[in-house]
Amino acid sequence: MLKVSLISLGCAKNLVDSEIMVGHLHQAGMTVIPDAEKADVVIVNTCSFIDSSKEESIGHILEVHQTRGMTKRRKEQKLIVAGCMSQRFSKDLSASLHDEVDAFIGLDQVTQVAPIIEGLFAKEREKNAAPLLFIEGKSTYIPDYDTPRFRLTPKHFAYIKIAEGCNHPCTFCIIPQIRGRHRSRTIESVVAEARQLVKEGVRELNLISQDTTFFGMDTWEQRPNPRTPVDSSRGSALTTLLRELNAIEGDFWIRLLYTHPAHWSDELIKTIAECPKVARYIDIPLQHISDHMLGLMQRETSSAYIRDLLQRIRAGIPGIAIRTTFIVGFPGETEADVDELCEFIRETKFERLGVFRYSQEEGTRGAKMENQIAPKVKEARWHRVMKLQKEIAAAVSKTFTGRTLRALIEEPGVARGEADAPDIDGRIYVPLTLPVGAFVDVKITGYEDYDLLALPAGQKPTTRKTAKQAQ
Repeated sequence: MLKVSLISLGCAKNLVDSEIMVGHLHQAGMTVIPDAEKADVVIVNTCSFIDSSKEESIGHILEVHQTRGMTKRRKEQKLIVAGCMSQRFSKDLSASLHDEVDAFIGLDQVTQVAPIIEGLFAKEREKNAAPLLFIEGKSTYIPDYDTPRFRLTPKHFAYIKIAEGCNHPCTFCIIPQIRGRHRSRTIESVVAEARQLVKEGVRELNLISQDTTFFGMDTWEQRPNPRTPVDSSRGSALTTLLRELNAIEGDFWIRLLYTHPAHWSDELIKTIAECPKVARYIDIPLQHISDHMLGLMQRETSSAYIRDLLQRIRAGIPGIAIRTTFIVGFPGETEADVDELCEFIRETKFERLGVFRYSQEEGTRGAKMENQIAPKVKEARWHRVMKLQKEIAAAVSKTFTGRTLRALIEEPGVARGEADAPDIDGRIYVPLTLPVGAFVDVKITGYEDYDLLALPAGQKPTTRKTAKQAQ
């Protein structure tokens, strides 16, 4: 029985791909183990979003290879590279990693990983032979509700990939070239998967795709021009999906991640407000607020549109927590653009915010633009925005003191509220005795920048240590 170890890098969307590979390996009778040193095969599921993610992926590949040969098993061990970097650079990597890698597989081969492994062992690789390439054109695959899958997340939360690919023309992003055109699953498929997950005890369903708000719009016979904001008077399939998920029996949260601002509608705002199981949290990457920069980035939105949308979201969904991300250092960005961005952040007071330093990605239009920003300038602008957001985050956290929140216990001593998505947002530190995977009402007793301190509602602190014992 072959033993396989899988290293999953990158975002939650990549993690779902890893879960699908593990599911198919189990189905084929292979054993998946965490210890790469004891495996017959190691799969590195790579990320290729920005330079740092590519460097991390290469580092893991080289590390696995360098430890081969330490034992007889390791000398015969196979190394497979999968994921976005493989899809994007397999031909180049085949030459540069000629001796290290046995095979490269693409995004559409995640369901074929078991026969690919069997083929590697069936025929010994000839000396000096190039790595095998299992990549055929642009990605078109999309999983279904019954796709074999083994979840790698804790039992109490899961990611559901509701669509794949992206149609947006953002000049900084390579994702559409890697993952292909947007393609949605059916509502029936997503609901069937969600119902099974809730039945298994999942307490939080995280809906993900490259653009969650575009879900279903690719199936419209006469859909709006993707280069213009959606007509706010017209609903989308996402609203129908949310209402059907909300109707599933059980006690759980539904969380929306990766929503593009161009495809929000008043109907979506109304739907979230009327569905109690949908977390009062949205992830809406804005990337910038300056019209100058939004134009260069081809974000399909304007400053006025963004400001109006955020006002409508906050007015229509009381208690909503908004998470966003921005990019600093994009080609052509001026100090005036950064000033405008900082003022906007100061005015809006986002509950959650992240900042990327622009990465000059090969194959994107942004990489070819003039007026590239020096690394030192990017770094200075990043520190400026993050310093501002740290001050805002502390002020936001302070407003929670004394309030009672519903929290999901993530691990002993650590919980998350509705305003906290897995892995990317803040934490609520609670007593170690609260059961993992359970919803608990907690009273916030204090805060530290991005994190909150809490006790179960109704429990009185005996000492300061009680509220911080999990730190």
